[in-house]
Amino acid sequence: MTNPLPTPRGKLTADRPLDDLTWLRVGGPADWLFQPADRDDLAGFLAALDRDVPVFPMGVGSNLIVRDGGLRAVVIRLGRGFNGIRVEGGRVVAGAAALDAHVARRAAEAGVDLTFLRTIPGAVGGAVRMNAGCYGRYTADVFVQATAVTRTGEVVQLNADELNFRYRQTDLPDGWVITEAVFEGPEGDPNELMARMEAQLAKRDETQPTKERTAGSTFRNPAGFSSTGRDDDVHDLKAWKVIDEAGMRGATRGGAQMSPKHSNFLVNTGGATAADLEGLGEEVRKKVFQNSGIELHWEIMRVGEPAP
Repeated sequence: MTNPLPTPRGKLTADRPLDDLTWLRVGGPADWLFQPADRDDLAGFLAALDRDVPVFPMGVGSNLIVRDGGLRAVVIRLGRGFNGIRVEGGRVVAGAAALDAHVARRAAEAGVDLTFLRTIPGAVGGAVRMNAGCYGRYTADVFVQATAVTRTGEVVQLNADELNFRYRQTDLPDGWVITEAVFEGPEGDPNELMARMEAQLAKRDETQPTKERTAGSTFRNPAGFSSTGRDDDVHDLKAWKVIDEAGMRGATRGGAQMSPKHSNFLVNTGGATAADLEGLGEEVRKKVFQNSGIELHWEIMRVGEPAP
């Protein structure tokens, strides 16, 4: 194959299967997978890349279904060189590839409360892009600024107003790649923060299928906000509740299943295709709408083409 793309210092792979890079372990190949060496490598590559070539930034694949036909794009996946974490006073500076859980732990050790990040699957870039949150706290609540590389290779700083944080959404333009974010959290006692995170993990393992192949919550809560985790939380407009009421807890399609443990989690029980998973999700959406008139919206991102 003649390489029509710029030659970077990082790793560029043609026709790279993506299934092993997603938590659900499904998906066809990307035309190209680019793993930049550093920010300058990424910026130079994007500046030289033909403007007509689509770009898809991919994190650790924790909130993603890649369809079985794969992606006609250059998939950009940040790795080493983008996962550093440092604490500067009450601020935490984290590379986009740093895992949310690692950021929460490092912050807690320094007495900075970012504990809500501990149970969020994924990395910092995705947390910013999707305004990840739980226990009543969101990335927007602790966000100071982010650094991104635009589709044309320009390095820019983004503030909260420019991102326009909403429930599971921001206005980050397509093809822009977040490379770093700065967070600021309340002060806390390191031992108390660590204990709180341990309790959160225990509760998560008790209520969610954490040992299965999932991609976290499948649908956004119809209420328009995350669960608070408190005992007095109201469940009427939670995704799992309306899925249960539609009789879809434990529903299956091929190797896909709505988890019996938590009905808002799609599970690859083994051998599921992306079509099985997305098809089951669409079936759930249809049944919920028929039962309650509520339209569920996907929280999991679905990209690419179906199998030919």
